[in-house]
Amino acid sequence: MRIRPARRIKGRLRVPGDKSISHRAALIAALANGTSTISSFSTGADCAATLACLEALGVTIAKKEGNLVVNGVGRQGFKPATAPLDCGNSGSTMRMLAGVLAGQNLTTTLIGDKSLSARPMTRVIEPLEAMGATVTSHHGKPPLTIIGSDSLQPIAYDLPVSSAQVKSCVLLAALNAAGVTKVSESLVKSRDHTERMLQWFGASLSLQTLGTTQVVSVVGPANFSARPVTIPGDISSAAYFVAAAALLPNSELLIEDVGLNATRTEFLSVLKSFGLTIDLLHTRDESNEPVGNIRVSAEHRLIHSRTILSGASSAQMIDELSLLAVVGTQVPGGIEIRDAEELRLKESDRISATVTNLRSMGAAVKEFDDGLRVERSGLSGAKIKTYGDHRIAMAFTVAALLAEGESLIDDGECVRVSFPEFFEILESIVEQ
Repeated sequence: MRIRPARRIKGRLRVPGDKSISHRAALIAALANGTSTISSFSTGADCAATLACLEALGVTIAKKEGNLVVNGVGRQGFKPATAPLDCGNSGSTMRMLAGVLAGQNLTTTLIGDKSLSARPMTRVIEPLEAMGATVTSHHGKPPLTIIGSDSLQPIAYDLPVSSAQVKSCVLLAALNAAGVTKVSESLVKSRDHTERMLQWFGASLSLQTLGTTQVVSVVGPANFSARPVTIPGDISSAAYFVAAAALLPNSELLIEDVGLNATRTEFLSVLKSFGLTIDLLHTRDESNEPVGNIRVSAEHRLIHSRTILSGASSAQMIDELSLLAVVGTQVPGGIEIRDAEELRLKESDRISATVTNLRSMGAAVKEFDDGLRVERSGLSGAKIKTYGDHRIAMAFTVAALLAEGESLIDDGECVRVSFPEFFEILESIVEQ
């Protein structure tokens, strides 16, 4: 994929449905009693993997007038799969589906592609086994074989590391546990889409704050009924266009109907802290999720200071950190990112991939075990190595728009994991 420098970004757009919310909507609708209609479901390959796994477990799913229709089978209505369930590249599919399957009286194997097969799963295996499921793995990595139980035990589980996928895995398993399951995490909390979706469907769930800890409690066994769901636009997908429009002179962009969940908007707050102009408009709630429009203008006054992102900020922007490193090349003082070891365990080692590509474009960057530091730098066109990672591909497409000279993205197709329309939408708003 050849990318030429851009003069400005101008226009209005909608991004596809939020990937994280789409996974959860499909899984919870499958566990509901009745038929749920889901609008604006994610178009990415990761969410397609979740749907394919559900269909292999006996859930009937159809597309009707652009919407997804899920015929729920109830809390324990899954049927045995006739072959291993292929989660593709999707860690979300594997970890959350593991929680659902732990409460089914079935034996099921979950597999994935080469990248997913190298990712650690111990953090979901341990709580599921504590609840009474049996999970076998390859040294803590996929494939996972789950021997479920229809009589799981409730547990009180403290998340050792803030992780929405691990939290969701335990909460979904708790739907088939007799009693109250509690999951605790620090107030640096991970995404709460599962909690919101369970509440939307009517599951018995409560939230409590104890000092610096938040406790999510689910009462099981839980039976709930189907509901229509509207998925907001994916703010992690919108972030690439937001960054490009904020940094290219004379740009003006409106992104409509984007999810504005507070656990996902730290990226916008950081950009605004640089002095970049970003406004939120027409905010409201849809299907228990905050939604609104994002307006971006290149009229700004940059603030001259180094920004250090660590702790809570790094955890809440895990999907946007490579993009923020690109932004750091354009702002006075640059950016330092720490406490981001989790990036090394994604679809690629995103710390290493980001550093390698920034250096190839001429940026001054230093790598740490848990992050990186990038100085304000002029960028030059280069050959970009995506390592098959969709977020690296999109982050460095933005870098290519800001660079002097043409860049070559070695594997543009990998964006299909989360955002197949990325290049098509980008072309519609770029002026060169």
